[in-house]
Amino acid sequence: MNQDTLCLHAGYTPGNGEPRQLPIIQSTTFKYATSEAMGKLFDLEAEGYFYTRLQNPTNDAVAAKIAALEGGTAAMLTSSGQAATFYAIFNICSCGDHVVSSSTIYGGTYNLFAVTMKRMGIEFTFVDPDCSDEELEAAFRPNTKAVFGETIANPALTVLDIERFAKAAHAHGVPLIVDNTFATPILCRPFEWGADIVTHSTTKYMDGHASGVGGCIVDSGKFDWTAYPDKYPGLTTPDDSYHGVTYTERFGLAGAYITKATVQLMRDFGSIQSPQNAFLLNLGLESLHLRMQRHCENAMAVARYLEQHPKITWVNYCGLESSKYHALAQKYLPDGCCGVVSFGIKGGRPAAETFMKHLKLASIATHVADAKTCVLHPASSTHRQMNDEELKAAGVPSDLVRFSVGIEGAADIIADLQQALDAVE
Repeated sequence: MNQDTLCLHAGYTPGNGEPRQLPIIQSTTFKYATSEAMGKLFDLEAEGYFYTRLQNPTNDAVAAKIAALEGGTAAMLTSSGQAATFYAIFNICSCGDHVVSSSTIYGGTYNLFAVTMKRMGIEFTFVDPDCSDEELEAAFRPNTKAVFGETIANPALTVLDIERFAKAAHAHGVPLIVDNTFATPILCRPFEWGADIVTHSTTKYMDGHASGVGGCIVDSGKFDWTAYPDKYPGLTTPDDSYHGVTYTERFGLAGAYITKATVQLMRDFGSIQSPQNAFLLNLGLESLHLRMQRHCENAMAVARYLEQHPKITWVNYCGLESSKYHALAQKYLPDGCCGVVSFGIKGGRPAAETFMKHLKLASIATHVADAKTCVLHPASSTHRQMNDEELKAAGVPSDLVRFSVGIEGAADIIADLQQALDAVE
């Protein structure tokens, strides 16, 4: 089935007389006739459900749909995109390990890596996604366990050369983890370009309506953990907390990574997505293929309008021929470049503030990538923990305005931009 059909039908197939729409299994627990039957679940010897903190039928159906859309073998929903990113790294890293990351990533992810996970003893080296092969190679260490990047960075909108980063990662025997939130599998499937693990903030385009916070991790099932047993003992040696099960032996390459993340990390940290939110996410996924097409069309119209406006100093949208990432976008994103446009206004930060307060259709919101147009000044909000030097390295100059183009009429969005820009002196 193609992506359009998977959006509607993957993950859940009702039987005769069963609900056509995915049911919400809003239950914390599940009943069993004997303690022996439940014991087999705790020993990972049988499939089933016993406590929603680990797994839930509604969540699993939605995770299976996202795995199908990405072309992966297994997936797990989390309570947020941040939780998905943390689990994706922590599932294969521990104190004393090292990760190479693109520097142009979401500000919250940067803070998670540079501050919080650093306190846990995991070090990150940040590299410019446009760095030379030599500079990328120099970032690796003997204790490097993964490489991380974003398909389309939030909010810098740089495009990751997935194939190049995957090649570098694999040369060092480590997986490439790609946050595919802005592109979604409708516009790009990173596994087809060599990525090994994909994460999402499902809060964004996948949900599409700002109705529920969530995240997802998808495994390609292609990375051979057993080829590097000393690097990934958590997957290739017995887990004492589950009576000595070895994940790669019991579940194979297709299931080891997500099984460990579920039965170990979700068990201990508990960042589960609620079944109600998973149900709402599924409704969003059913129209994802249609919405992404409209987002891309509107964003291109907005980017072209801004590029010609005398009060705009620069526009960043990889769909524009003038973008330095246009060639990469043509390679990885031939069907569209998401709905987010960033730009600078003459007059810098004060001019940006004047512009934003005069917008009528677009909302000033911390959110991005949903059906309604919204706008944000990252330097004073999502990235305010960074100094000017860090902002520059992250591709987020202090005058950057992030404009998330919705699915309203393009003419109305542009009219709102025009009247707000008219207010800027």
